[in-house]
Amino acid sequence: MNTLVLLLVCTALLACGYLFYGRWLCKQWGVDETNSIPTPAHTMTDGMDYVPAKPQVLMGHHFSSIAGAGPITGPIAAAMFGWLPVTLWVLVGGIFFGGPYDFGALVASIRNKGQSLGELIDVNISRRGKILFTAFVYLTIVLVIAAFSAIVSGTFGAVVKDGAIDVAASSTQASVAMVSILFLVVAVVYGFLFYHRRVSDWLSAAMAIGAIILCLAVGMNWHPIYMPASTWMYVVGVYIAIASVTPVWILLQPRDYLSSFLLYAMIILAFVGIVGAHPDINPEKFPAFTGFAVETKNGIQYLFPILFTTVACGAISGFHAIVSSGTTSKQLDKESHARPIAYGSMLLECVMAIITICAIAYAREIGHTKGVTDIFAGGIAAMVAAVPGLSGFETIIYTLLVLTYSAFCLTSLDTCARVGRFMFQEFWLEPGQTVHDIKDGWKSIMVNPFFATIMTVIPGIALGMNGFQKIWGIFGTANQLLAGLGLLALAAWLTNAGKNNKMFRYPMIFMIIVTISSLLIIIRNQIMIIAAGGADWGPYAQVVIGCLLTVMAVFLVIEGFGIISGKKKHPIIED
Repeated sequence: MNTLVLLLVCTALLACGYLFYGRWLCKQWGVDETNSIPTPAHTMTDGMDYVPAKPQVLMGHHFSSIAGAGPITGPIAAAMFGWLPVTLWVLVGGIFFGGPYDFGALVASIRNKGQSLGELIDVNISRRGKILFTAFVYLTIVLVIAAFSAIVSGTFGAVVKDGAIDVAASSTQASVAMVSILFLVVAVVYGFLFYHRRVSDWLSAAMAIGAIILCLAVGMNWHPIYMPASTWMYVVGVYIAIASVTPVWILLQPRDYLSSFLLYAMIILAFVGIVGAHPDINPEKFPAFTGFAVETKNGIQYLFPILFTTVACGAISGFHAIVSSGTTSKQLDKESHARPIAYGSMLLECVMAIITICAIAYAREIGHTKGVTDIFAGGIAAMVAAVPGLSGFETIIYTLLVLTYSAFCLTSLDTCARVGRFMFQEFWLEPGQTVHDIKDGWKSIMVNPFFATIMTVIPGIALGMNGFQKIWGIFGTANQLLAGLGLLALAAWLTNAGKNNKMFRYPMIFMIIVTISSLLIIIRNQIMIIAAGGADWGPYAQVVIGCLLTVMAVFLVIEGFGIISGKKKHPIIED
């Protein structure tokens, strides 16, 4: 198989999915294409979280936030099964699972005061279901903050040898850190100019590109800050805490808009490399299919359910709907923007996953196999360098791609902190309430944005510095369980609204089966590790977490099934 053919065919199929299936979804849900109904960004404007954003700005925020490193790391990890299963799951998952899930969560949220899926479960399934789901999402976000903080700090952190910082060996880390800091400063300035001055969209885009080039040029040539990763953890913690309570127009919107240009540039560079080099996939180094069971150093790995919990962001990811119903729904200017922003971003992420498959193929061919960034950045940079006239740019492109990878993580991180704050606040609400409705009493403290931020960021940073890796192995399954339960919530919402829910019902059944199967395998494997003796607290924690997630999933499915099958109504809906 030729990589160019693979990329073009997959891109065409994803485009057809957007045009035809996406349009069908709009009709099924009654999406307001005339924009006659104001969105929560207008009806609940507060200057902090509910702020209308131009579609290109919100697209930048949403795409930057959901992308993270997922569409790169997932396909690389699942490549052990061959490129064909990964490709098929990306296409089917993106068009029929992830796209409707992200899109539906955004539409459902704007019909529910811009609140999260937890509130949707409260209204459409049960109060107990909302409490379980919200607590689960909050704890998952704390784990994500821990992991991404460690990744970002590790990317920024200087090399320490014999107790001292090795400046010579830390130039790349310092450069990436400096560019990221400059991004934040420029974003604040850009946000002020963009929202308080009449600047045309074209001039705004030109300014954004110019700002990115300036940040890159300065940061790659002047980077005086050298700190170990442990120090950066504290800095990152302070930053995301501030970002969580800062009005979105000051930092989140402009920063993610600027970051999105890096992502678009990365996709364009990849297309240039694949079109120009168009290498064939070597079947000996990257087979189409290696089997349903693959022997690895960690034992036998089975295609089902591992493929579907490993490739998440490029197909369907539970975290996506938390962004759709968390930050994006509060900034959506018009309902007609929902399809390109939510469904379109998901399918663009699928394109990134296909690009990653092409990068894996070429990276294996030329020997770039030392970790995720080396495979992805090395594969794409080498393909671009193989294009006539571009051979001298390989090192520069490699560095830029590593920087972009880091930008993915940092963008998802500050969105995570904000969404975690929302989930903590919503945990204390009664059906139909918003945080603005609580003026006094102990609940007013719990929904206070500053208190909620502290209760989200501190546990995340603390876990990131104290062994989150010991329980990270269960995150992929937990994230996909979140997707399954989110699909359940959306199916219940449509049922109670008297609309067709089949676009959610069948993907939900599949994802619940996948995640329950995966949880049972994890529990069994961790029990075997414990039985062998010498286990630390990690396997015990994974067993406990796995059992709790399994019980929670079964409980929510039992409660929700009666709703989506039409056999019973939620009391609130009946009233």
